[in-house]
Formats: sequence, C-alpha cells, structure tokens
Amino acid sequence: MNISPKRLKEIQNIPDSVIDTSDIPELDEHFWKNAKVVKPISKTDNSIRLDMDILEWFKSKEQDYQTLINEVLRSYVNAQKNEKI
Repeated sequence: MNISPKRLKEIQNIPDSVIDTSDIPELDEHFWKNAKVVKPISKTDNSIRLDMDILEWFKSKEQDYQTLINEVLRSYVNAQKNEKI
C-alpha cells in the first residue's frame, strides 16, 4: 500500500477517541490458540548499480524509496514463483 506523506499525517492526527472500532472483534482464546509467530525477513545492506533515471523515479515517489524498491522486487519475485507453479 502506498500512502502519501500528506495522508499519513492526516491519519496520524486523528484522535483515538473518534476512531470507531466497534466492528473489530475482541481477540478471544480461539484467536490466540491458533496464532503463530511470524518472524520478519531480515534485511542486509548491499550495493547495487541502478540507472540514474530509475533511482530518481523511486526517490520522487516517496521518502522511503529503498523500501519501495524492495516492495517492487518482492512483488516481481512472488509473481515469478507463482508463474512456475
């Protein structure tokens, strides 16, 4: 999901008291009985060579452009995995 910095700031400024959570069920024993711990995928620092226009495009899309590049690459990898099934 891609949220603009402006929209993110608007969302962050909504007081908790006005957020309607009535449609969110309480988490009961059944939920916790079936819950599983999911460890985040670790990241590593590395260096790749990118065409300048590609890098500038990602930088223009959002402040955390490295995460965006990672999301695009993950989407591509997942599509390739699904294609082979």
